[in-house]
Formats: sequence, structure tokens, C-alpha cells
Amino acid sequence: MLVKIYGSAIHGVAAQTITIEVNVDTGGVGYHLVGLPDNAIKESSYRISAALRNVGYKIPGKKITINMAPADLRKEGAAYDLSIAIGILAASDQILAEHIQDYIIMGELSLDGSLQPIKGVLPIAIQAREEGFKGIILPMQNTREAAIVDSLEVYGAENIKEVIDFFNEGKPIKRVVLDTRKEFQEKINDFPFDFSEVKGQETAKRAMEVAAAGGHNIILIGPPGSGKTMLAKRVPGILPPLTLKEALETTKIHSVAGKIGTETSLMTVRPFRSPHHTISDVALVGGGSYPQPGEISLAHNGVLFLDEMPEFKRTVLEVMRQPLEDREVTISRARFTVNYPASFMLIASMNPSPSGFFPDDPGNTSSVYEMQRYMNKLSGPLLDRIDIHIEVQKVEFEQLAEKRKGEKSSDIRDRVMKARSIQNERYNDLNISYNAQIGPKEIEAFCSLDETSLHLIKMAMEKLNLSARAYDRILKVARTAADLEGSEQILSHHISEAIQYRSLDREFWNI
Repeated sequence: MLVKIYGSAIHGVAAQTITIEVNVDTGGVGYHLVGLPDNAIKESSYRISAALRNVGYKIPGKKITINMAPADLRKEGAAYDLSIAIGILAASDQILAEHIQDYIIMGELSLDGSLQPIKGVLPIAIQAREEGFKGIILPMQNTREAAIVDSLEVYGAENIKEVIDFFNEGKPIKRVVLDTRKEFQEKINDFPFDFSEVKGQETAKRAMEVAAAGGHNIILIGPPGSGKTMLAKRVPGILPPLTLKEALETTKIHSVAGKIGTETSLMTVRPFRSPHHTISDVALVGGGSYPQPGEISLAHNGVLFLDEMPEFKRTVLEVMRQPLEDREVTISRARFTVNYPASFMLIASMNPSPSGFFPDDPGNTSSVYEMQRYMNKLSGPLLDRIDIHIEVQKVEFEQLAEKRKGEKSSDIRDRVMKARSIQNERYNDLNISYNAQIGPKEIEAFCSLDETSLHLIKMAMEKLNLSARAYDRILKVARTAADLEGSEQILSHHISEAIQYRSLDREFWNI
């Protein structure tokens, strides 16, 4: 008897329905699995055999042929255990298969028949709804994630016996229903860190506000213990809240990577990723034999924080240049190409020198050569993609001992959201979301300067020895400072503020 059962394969951050054809006949004995399965799927026969025996069923001693179509698409992982097992039982008449084609069935089997969670459930559920399936049957741990998708029945099982009884005897299994919008709104302001906890560093806080308002990449330069990491961790709390569309995009990526917790359904806050400086190229941008999203994709719609940036391997930093421009990563293999979104805000930090002090600090023990070698770890093209360079000074004792709380993240966020709404209106007809994305044409159109501002920026270019690439960056940041103030025109004090944020372009650093 031939039975068709449906599963799903992940390709990038999208899913493709897989038809699993199971044929059982009496013309011999054997177990044949075809359709480009990987080793994990080939080993499924052992898991399935033990699981079925432990719940009172068995793989029949007949010729079993299983085809996973489309046959030219590689299938990976143990997530097909449940679908193959149910297909074998249905094809050998051990259970009824009347409504089996109405559902996508996925799950990894343990030897005792219990079900283990799988990756990529959200894109699988979205694809199931688009193709008109009635429902999806999954391990219980994955149900909250799948239940984000409305108009799709989501059932969760702890054991394969529950799935067998559902088809064979009509016994109900637990259906999970979520009010996605309600859950999203309840947790949208759930942040573990607040800017009110940061003592002093008012200049750095202001730079963070400007960076968040314009979507600008930023690098913090300061001695150890000055609060660079503390500041960076609080940036997601001042960025505009995720929209429901952005939340779904972000959750899909984390789902494919297996980073969604069992108690989590929809990601409601912007991600904050902080990889260690020993990370490899592939782990940062994504890839591998079976491509997976990297840290820059996991930071999509959020923040990527590179602590002690010069300690990262130069090759790792250089592969990030293109994604910073294109806001997506393309991973090509001989048989296929995968695209992962990577629209993130980069926050980097570094010490001013190998010794940890600024060049003119009395405690600086680094030689000119050592400092030059340290600074050369960051290439010009990479720094060209970072709009704001801000020096973070050591916090004095009086500031640390002060009892007064600083400004709350929620107050800063309100100003950021007002500035973003101005930018959304300005770039409504363009494929641009915020000031950091504008190019030369938009700079000319939206960043016109009066005579005073032109004179000021000219003097800055000459006296501070600013590089040519700093010019556009200054105008972009000044545009954001003006938006935060609600000013349609860029004024001289906006230009002055933006010039302060180009530390690494100054002669002081060009040793």
C-alpha cells in the first residue's frame, strides 16, 4: 500500500513542503530510503524501530520504500522521524490514514517514543498555512512558536502514541491557540537594562541617542571599566519597538537557528548579539556545509555588539563589510544559494591603545609603533561604514557616588521614535528607513547647509585634519541631530555636534 504524508524542509529562512511517499509491499524484505536524505535521516530507521516497539507497534518485515520528494533537494536532520514513522504505520495498515494528508507532521523521536523539539517551526507553519493544510502536528515544546500563525490548527504531542491514537481512534491531542497581538503588546517593553543605571557619561549617552535615532553604526573608544559594554547593552531599550512584521522576520531567523526557547513564541524585543572575539568568519556571517544564519543575521532588526573590536581577526571583520552595505548575506554553494537578512545596528568598542589608555594620558605605556599597529587592525573601508566615533572617558568618583538616577530609557526612546517618524515621512517614497541609509543623492536633497554651517564644516576639515570620507558622515549625523530637535534645517550647532563624533578621523589618532 502507498501512503503520502507531508513534512517540510528549511531553505534559508523559508520552508518547502516535502512529500514523503511510503510504499509497503510483500515482494521481499528491506528498508530503502531515497530522495537525498542526510545521515541523520538515514539513521532514523533505528530510532523509529525502537520507538514503535516501545509503544506496542513495529516496522513490518516487508519491503519498505520511502521517497522524499522533491528528490533533488537535500533533506537534513532528525525532524522527519515522526512523519516517516506514521507513514510506515499507515502504509502497513496498522493505523487508519483517512485524514493524514490534511496535516504537516514533524518531530524527532526518542527510543521510548517521546518527541524532541525541532528547528525552524515558524517558517514551516507559515508555509503550511499558505499551502492550505488544515493543521500541523509537532512536539509539544514547539507548539507556542507555531501557534503564532493564525488560521492553522496547531497540535502538540509528548509521545508518538498520542499521534497514533489521534489518527487511529480519533482521540484528541492538545491544540494550542495564542492571541499573538495580545502577547506581542504585553512584552514589547520588557527590557532587562535601563540607561538610568548608567552613572555619568552624558556625552556618550547623547551619542547613543543620536545613533539610535538615525540607525547609525557607532564605535566607543575608552579605557577598560569606563562603561562601554554597559552603554551598548542598553541600546535596544531606546530603539523603536519592533513592528509585528519585524518581530515575525526576527523570530523566523532565530527559529531556523534553533534559538527559540520552549516558553517563547514571538520575539518581542530587538535582539542584542555579542559574539566573542574568537568567533570564526562563518559563525559571524553564516554558512557551513548545511548553511545556517550567523551572528549578523541573528542580530537582524537589532544590535550587533563587537566588544574589543581590534581583537577580532581581521578576516572576520572584513567579511562583514558587504553585509553592512547590502543588509543581507548571500551564501552560495554549487547546488543552491541562500539569502539571510542582516539589517542590524553595529556597536563596536575598543581601547584607545594596547595599554588601555588614551595617547596623551600619563599612564599610556604603548609606543608609537604599538599604537599604530593596534589602530591598523581596523581597516579604512570598515571604519568608513561607522558614522559615529565617540570617546568614553573614565568615570570620576563623584559621579559614581551620586545618588541621583539618570534619565530613563523610555524617555530617550520617545525622542528617538519622534525622530524616526520624521525620517519615515521624509523618505516615504524611497526605499530608505532612516538617515544612516541615505546616499549622495539624498544627502544633496535633504542635507543642505547655510553659509555658517558650510564655513564651520570647512574649518573642521582643515584644522582637525578630517578625512574626505568624514564629510558625508558628518552631514548624515547632523541630519539626525536636527531631526531629534524637530528642525527642518541643519543648523551650525548640529554640524558642531556631528564633528565631535568623528574622533578616529582626527590627526590625534592618525599616528
